[in-house]
Amino acid sequence: MTGEHSGEHVASLTRQCHVGAVADGGAVVSTTAFMATPSDEARGVRAATVFVRRDSDRLAELVRLVDEGALTVEVTRRIPLAELPALHAEAAESGIAGKVIVLP
Repeated sequence: MTGEHSGEHVASLTRQCHVGAVADGGAVVSTTAFMATPSDEARGVRAATVFVRRDSDRLAELVRLVDEGALTVEVTRRIPLAELPALHAEAAESGIAGKVIVLP
């Protein structure tokens, strides 16, 4: 496909609109499988594409494993949404062990 609606045109617009809004050293995460997730290596902006598949049987299996104690998730703390920037700074500086739940 060529012209205004080509994959390259969409990628270019995404790069301009979204990647430009990401702080240096940040990440762009996309669920758009039909095109590469844009990055900006010059500013250290990483790209990641996340795929999600609906699978109620697998979800039920995970719930069963959690209920049985065979699968655990280490939640180390809960923070309000307003503290998210500080959490990101901490993660960048020293890393974070376990999972953090961000509350509205």
